[in-house]
Amino acid sequence: MWYHVAESNSYLVITGAGIDKVLIKKKALLMPFQKVSKISVTPFDFSMTLQAMTIEKLKFSLPAVFTIGPSDDVESLTKYAVLLTGQSDGSPTASASKTTVSVGEGRNHVQDIVKGIIEGETRSIVSTMTMEELFKERQVFKNKVILSVQTELDQFGLKIYNANVKELQDTPGSEYFAFLSRKAHEGALNQAKVDVAHARMTGEIGEASKQGQTKQEIAKINAQTAVLETERKGEKAAADAKLTNKEIQIEKELNLERILAQRTAEQRDSELQKIVEQKRAEMELERLRATTVTQAKIARESAEQKADADLYTQEKKADGVKYQQQADAEALLFRETKEAEAAFIAKEREADAQFYARQKAAEADYISAAKAADAAFISRQKEAQGLQEMAKAYGALADVLGGPQGLIQYIMLQNNTYEKLAKANAAAVQGLQPKISVWNTGNQGEGVDAGAPIRSLFQSLPPLFSTIQEQTGMVPPTWMVGMPNGDGAKTVSKREGLVNGVKH
Repeated sequence: MWYHVAESNSYLVITGAGIDKVLIKKKALLMPFQKVSKISVTPFDFSMTLQAMTIEKLKFSLPAVFTIGPSDDVESLTKYAVLLTGQSDGSPTASASKTTVSVGEGRNHVQDIVKGIIEGETRSIVSTMTMEELFKERQVFKNKVILSVQTELDQFGLKIYNANVKELQDTPGSEYFAFLSRKAHEGALNQAKVDVAHARMTGEIGEASKQGQTKQEIAKINAQTAVLETERKGEKAAADAKLTNKEIQIEKELNLERILAQRTAEQRDSELQKIVEQKRAEMELERLRATTVTQAKIARESAEQKADADLYTQEKKADGVKYQQQADAEALLFRETKEAEAAFIAKEREADAQFYARQKAAEADYISAAKAADAAFISRQKEAQGLQEMAKAYGALADVLGGPQGLIQYIMLQNNTYEKLAKANAAAVQGLQPKISVWNTGNQGEGVDAGAPIRSLFQSLPPLFSTIQEQTGMVPPTWMVGMPNGDGAKTVSKREGLVNGVKH
């Protein structure tokens, strides 16, 4: 009987009498007819360089390092102890015996199994992804590999502690990643130049803005001193406008340089694409030429075999037909080849012309829109500055004249408003000839007549009717101005032929 204790990074695996399968312990008393061995749970690294191919049939080299070890739980340790301890042929390690233990020995076949699992799962995942996805979704690819490999390793009681996928590399004879690196370097360099120009522009604009604010504060303080300050403010506004124009010109040049760089890159990309299409068209043309020539040879040999079986006359006739067909086939082939080449060149030139025209039209539209926006912005800015300065001047003048009412009177005097109002009032009544009637309704002395009110009323009617007729052209009806005579007839007024100013 022996008492065994495992190290901190290992476990005891006990088999034998009284144990159905295996028993995992940290410490145990070994009974007779039992054996004990130690398994290490220390993780170990697997370094490999995997040759894989993406879904676009692009080959690349994938260096990777995996840190793998047994899981620290009884179920996983049991699987590991049963399946992976010892040698690959099932025999125990050299140092394992009844009284001795082995720690972490016999792992060569474990490494082979794990490497096979990693290579198989990694290749299967890479074959479903594009090269662009491998670059942009590196973490997603890593997680997929870990998940797939871990699923296979669970049956052996192993666990992935870490997976490190290094930079992708070109296989011998391939320069794919070299070209991508060169492209990224050129893009970063161009962007750095743009950032430096933008930072310089921001600094100059900020400095000019602070200087402009200082000048504005000085102008506010000096606005109350004299009327001549208006001219100086005008000179200052002109200087500010010149400075603003210079800044806008610099910004416009920077924008044009950016656009030119972008257009150059696009043009280069189009040229490369055009070269690829040309090569593809040349390959297709060679294939068509080879197919046509092969068909012509087959037809010629068939004609020769048939001509051998015919008589001499038919043979000569077949020779003539064969020669004619051969000449026609060659002429047709030559004509179709030239037509295809001419059509290809015409389409290529037409595409280049359309691209150049669209490019120039886009640049012209952009420049026109930019200049119109700049002009509108400067116009609105100057109008706002002028209104602001006028408001400041009117405020100072109102303080001097004793308030807004004094300012209004001053402006009305400056603009001859009172004189204009007088002229307008005079013009309003000019040409009018009002008729003034003075009615005398009788004596207002001591002897008041009782019928005076009635008499006064009837005395006022004739002048009233006369005034109404002269000013409006309307006459009273005849029954109002006539009186019945002794015969019962009515007396008609002098204007008996007129009714409301109209003669009947």
